[in-house]
Amino acid sequence: MNTPFRLDDHRRRPHPPLSAPPDRYFEQLPTRLMQRVQPEASGQTTWHWLAALSGPLRTAVASVVVLGGFAASFLLSPAPTPAASANEALAQVSREEMVQYLLASEQRVTLTDLAELPAATPEFPTEGYLHASPEEVQDALDAQPTEDTFL
Repeated sequence: MNTPFRLDDHRRRPHPPLSAPPDRYFEQLPTRLMQRVQPEASGQTTWHWLAALSGPLRTAVASVVVLGGFAASFLLSPAPTPAASANEALAQVSREEMVQYLLASEQRVTLTDLAELPAATPEFPTEGYLHASPEEVQDALDAQPTEDTFL
C-alpha cells in the first residue's frame, strides 16, 4: 500500500536570488529584436516597384487590375445564341419526340405553362383569314344580340 503524501511534510528548497538585469537592457531590447526580425536584402524581387508605391496608388492599381480582368472575361466570353436559332432548333424536333419527352419527365406540363407561351408566332399568316371591310365588321357586331342589362 502507498504511503500518504503530504506536501507540508517536505521542506522547500531555497531558490537562488534573481540577479538584476544588465544596465539599459529593457531600453535596448526592442531595437535588438527588430534587428533580428528584419528581412535580409538578399535580392530584388520582380514586385519591388509595387512596394515602393504609396498606399492609395497601390489601391488604384489593384482596382484597375480587377476591373481589367472583369472586362477581359466579359469580352472573351462567347456570345449568347440568338433566340431565332433556338426557335429553329426547337422547330426541327418532331411532335412525337416532344410528347415522349413530356411524358417521360417527372414534371407535368400544366395549363399555366401553356398559357405563358405566345399565342401567335410571326410565321402565322393572318392575311389569309381576315378579308373584312370595316362595314362588314360593323354589320357583324350590330347583328349580335344585346341584352338590356348591359345598357
